[in-house]
Amino acid sequence: MTHQTVGHPRGHPSRPGLPDDPRAHVTEPDPACPVEITLAALRGRWTTLVIRELLRGDRSFTELRHALPALSDKVLSDRLAHLAEAGVLHRHRVPGWPPTTRYSLTPQGHRLAPVLQALWDWGAQHQSPEHE
Repeated sequence: MTHQTVGHPRGHPSRPGLPDDPRAHVTEPDPACPVEITLAALRGRWTTLVIRELLRGDRSFTELRHALPALSDKVLSDRLAHLAEAGVLHRHRVPGWPPTTRYSLTPQGHRLAPVLQALWDWGAQHQSPEHE
């Protein structure tokens, strides 16, 4: 299902961004909507920054903590669990003592890179003067 306000490039020719899909004529948010699914995967403060770090390559929990020093262990654990559940990252347990876990993006997770870039671009264009 297409989100009620945003569509793919093949949307209505006279209204760019509006989907040309009869399923898009919903009257309330639908959790099965692709936009809602994407927003759910990105939900939570720090999530986009964790993804950004993983776009740079696989990381251990400690490496992520060093890259994002203001992020608490609890929130990082929560975000990693959420992203794994959403199918965005893989957890790979490395044998040895102490055992370690490496985190890497799935192919689905890597496809979030242009989504994050589009969000950045839109925000940069609509930034209020006090944030420049």
